[in-house]
Amino acid sequence: MATYDYIIIGAGASGLLLANALGKDSFFSKKSILLLDKDLDKPNDRTWCFWEKGKGEFDTILHKTWDHILVADDTYSKLMPIDPYTYKMIRAKDFYQAYRTKINRHANITFLKGNVVHIEERDNQVIVATDSLTYIGKKVFNSIFDYKPLLQQKKYPVLQQHFIGWFIKCDKAVFDSQQATFMDFSIPQNGNTRFMYVLPFSNTEALVEYTLFSKNLLPTQEYEEAIKKYLKDNLDCHHYEILETEKGNIPMSCYNFNIHNSKNLIHIGVAGGWAKPSSGYTFMRTHQKTKNLIPFLKENRPLNIFFKKDRFWFYDLLLLDILSKDNDMGRLIFGQLFKNRTPQKIFAFLDEKSTIWQDLSIILACPKKEFIQAFFRRLFLI
Repeated sequence: MATYDYIIIGAGASGLLLANALGKDSFFSKKSILLLDKDLDKPNDRTWCFWEKGKGEFDTILHKTWDHILVADDTYSKLMPIDPYTYKMIRAKDFYQAYRTKINRHANITFLKGNVVHIEERDNQVIVATDSLTYIGKKVFNSIFDYKPLLQQKKYPVLQQHFIGWFIKCDKAVFDSQQATFMDFSIPQNGNTRFMYVLPFSNTEALVEYTLFSKNLLPTQEYEEAIKKYLKDNLDCHHYEILETEKGNIPMSCYNFNIHNSKNLIHIGVAGGWAKPSSGYTFMRTHQKTKNLIPFLKENRPLNIFFKKDRFWFYDLLLLDILSKDNDMGRLIFGQLFKNRTPQKIFAFLDEKSTIWQDLSIILACPKKEFIQAFFRRLFLI
């Protein structure tokens, strides 16, 4: 069995970001690194969006940016400039191509095809078995996500951010290409938190996505009918071509993913709980976690002490407790938040870069009774 200093399982966003971070740091130049994935030619299967101040590391592969966001429901509509932030979008095909090219420049990284079927820590090393070969890793980073442990526990609520999106081209100009519709709650909520998310690329082309924060997925037809109705009733777009589609679901939970880590094995990306529990945003959090992981690895400390709970984890937990109990509260909570606070303050809070006093300002902009009740309920459960 071939032995590597580091084995990274999965060549999605987290795996590629970590592989490149290790490869470009001279500290790891003598380390042997294996990147395993069951598919060496991933399709253009998703988009990643994030807000960022000024220029950033991913600017060369951006598909589109926006400098205004819209938040609305059936009683109000608020268009907001977000300077000094920019809302940025990356398409998977551009990210995969760019980061595979980067990784191929690092002579100490081997990229192999392999469907991982078993992982076992043994004798201070980790055995990684694929359906054809077995490898030994001194440290292993696993991005394969398994929903079952989340669903089998009751301590932490588990919601999903789930969606279907259509990349469409309308036969007339209906979009403002500088404005991203961040959350439009004007659609029927049907007992859940539901909103439309629209990212225009021109005045005739956009990604139109039907998104829910809820426990259960919907039949495909229900997402598609909602998109059709929104295009017709809200955007006056009756004739259009569907260029591409995307769909996904991201876990929203404060579940302790760290219990599945060990001295030599850590889960990364969504599998490690790196998605923001209260919003589902994953890409930039994964980028930041990766940046934090690199100096941690240099200290050769046990991997299962990398994770730490903080006050933002508790804020997320309170929100998820509320939405789990009253799933249609999302429209009110997010609506009041964006009505009463600037997107700049909200972004800083969601990026976990705010002060405690700024946190308090954000929390006070939300429905107070529900958060106070959630706070006292949770005191007896943690």
